[in-house]
Amino acid sequence: MEELEMLLLEGEEKMDKSIQAYERELATVRTGRANASLLDNIQIEYYGVMTPIKQISSISIPEANQLYIKPYDKSSMKAIETAILASPLGLTPQSDGNGVRLVLPKMTEERRRELVKLVGKMEEQAKVNIRNIRRDINDDIKKLDLPEDEEKANLDDVQKITDKKINSIEQITASKNNELMAI
Repeated sequence: MEELEMLLLEGEEKMDKSIQAYERELATVRTGRANASLLDNIQIEYYGVMTPIKQISSISIPEANQLYIKPYDKSSMKAIETAILASPLGLTPQSDGNGVRLVLPKMTEERRRELVKLVGKMEEQAKVNIRNIRRDINDDIKKLDLPEDEEKANLDDVQKITDKKINSIEQITASKNNELMAI
């Protein structure tokens, strides 16, 4: 049945998008190494509009533990510094007149463990998203009034897809945790 195949394909696509969103969210968790994606969620008011820092400046990595933000418009430097100070990154920006330098301190064992817990919460939310998608697909399959054995077979297919996607999330999380705990 074509409608059934479309349901499964759309559901799997939604699950893949959910996993991609999880990966983007994980990229904002600091690992001790400089990464421009740390600044993805930080925005400043730029000419009356909330704008991501990466859109109004160039971001470079001069050293493994440093980020250098060079705004295209120097008048926005103060706002960039303020936004970074107010962010949950816990970093202190250092201005040199042309740009803002962020030095990432060495992470303590305690901070690494806190971040692993945070990643665990993010993982659980990603799994909940996948399960919600599964529930929606299952509901749609049940509305099709299929013969009982066909319905059960399709629900089993949905569960297999779900298990595969959750396994994928667990692998991504394990990789991130290894990265966090590496010294």
